[in-house]
Amino acid sequence: MNTHDDTQLTRQLGREADRFVEHGGRELEMAQVLARAGEIKRGRRMRATMLMAACVLAIAAPTALVVTHRDSSTAPQPTHKTTQTPQTKGDAMRGSYLGPSFSDDEIARQLDAAGAVYERLADTALLDRTAELLAGEKVVGWLQGRMEFGPRALGNRSILGDPRSTKMQSVMNLKIKYRESFRPFAPSVLRERVADYFSLDTDSPYMLLVAPVSEKWRIAMTQEQQRLFGIEKLNVPRSTLPAITHVDYSARIQTVHEDTNPRYYGLLRRFEALTGCPVLVNTSFNVRGEPIVCTPADAYRCFMRTEMDVLVVGNFLMLKERQPKLERDSDWRREFELD
Repeated sequence: MNTHDDTQLTRQLGREADRFVEHGGRELEMAQVLARAGEIKRGRRMRATMLMAACVLAIAAPTALVVTHRDSSTAPQPTHKTTQTPQTKGDAMRGSYLGPSFSDDEIARQLDAAGAVYERLADTALLDRTAELLAGEKVVGWLQGRMEFGPRALGNRSILGDPRSTKMQSVMNLKIKYRESFRPFAPSVLRERVADYFSLDTDSPYMLLVAPVSEKWRIAMTQEQQRLFGIEKLNVPRSTLPAITHVDYSARIQTVHEDTNPRYYGLLRRFEALTGCPVLVNTSFNVRGEPIVCTPADAYRCFMRTEMDVLVVGNFLMLKERQPKLERDSDWRREFELD
């Protein structure tokens, strides 16, 4: 594709985005949006992705696009109206859970085919047991409902941990994500408790907003710690939630809402009831360089390839020590290019 084609395609993207805004972002269903992106798939993949993102944004939050329109004073305003709760005001995507989901029968078939050993628990028992395991510093793979659309795991294809643990950050990095030990993780927090733990009191359902950890949870460094250098200084806990606190006391926050993800919200409530802490470590369910898992079979394979302790898929719970050895498996490091 030459420069002229690039220019023409860029203009096309702008026209398409404006058109979706002009019509309130409601005339096309998601399938049609994806189909339109596919029209230019033979060109540059990035351009197709840009078009798809513009269309999705127009559907999800047309008012946000209007704000960034070339001339906001003359920008056409969305004509559709939606009924929204206070927690989802301005969030027509309602959590971006747009991917596939799996019935209990489908989950069981995939787990049986993989030779998994599992318990099937009722909803309340599942949340109670998972919260207890998390409080015991177990690392939990968590696959529930429809897969997230976008770059973040938002509680349906997630690896979860206890943010209070001083070892959780390094364990999850070195033994599960297989990356540098100092890389921080993001917190999921109950929406109604976010202001108690962070200098933030607004919705952040897509893990996009960064805010400082509140002063009362911070741990001041001693003079001796201040003199440390490199990884030793990085490893000094900055708060009572060390697994999610960056060196500058900040965190990239996901607020969890009962109306958009009731099961994940319920798990956070159970964890809070057990520990007093309404926060969990949430990172994407994959290893370094691998796409986020989609199916129960993907989740079980990732679980078995890493040092994750527990896997929860729907209402099925698996403990690592009860699983048979993974046979005839390839080295994932040869399958995916590391970032």
